[in-house]
Amino acid sequence: MGSSPNRIVATVFGAVYLLVGLLGFAFTGGVSFIATEGGLLLGIFEVNPLHNIAHLLIGGALLIAGLRGVRPAKIVNITVGAAYLLLGVVGFFLVGTAANILALNTPDHFLHLASALVLLGVGLGAERSSRVATA
Repeated sequence: MGSSPNRIVATVFGAVYLLVGLLGFAFTGGVSFIATEGGLLLGIFEVNPLHNIAHLLIGGALLIAGLRGVRPAKIVNITVGAAYLLLGVVGFFLVGTAANILALNTPDHFLHLASALVLLGVGLGAERSSRVATA
């Protein structure tokens, strides 16, 4: 994998989000697919089956990109980071509404914003040379 910050962050975050997605299903028994309130993962974060699938897809994209190379990792880190930044901000306005199809709660928003800061920080700040290594 080398010592590329983008590859390391993408791979680690990918593995963590895959694990979170899988663990989430243990807490969503009896919760409908797009319920606006879900089971509590780690006693803090609300999840529903759609939220778990989103974690699996995001984790898979990050992990695959991290294993493929610096350029794919950088692109996916920036893309997922931007999406999490948007979700972290918009999410505050979704709680308590029918649009909250991911069963988001306030701790989710802060975690999404923290993830966004790390992913965007590494994606935009590391390997800034005009020629990005492919290994």
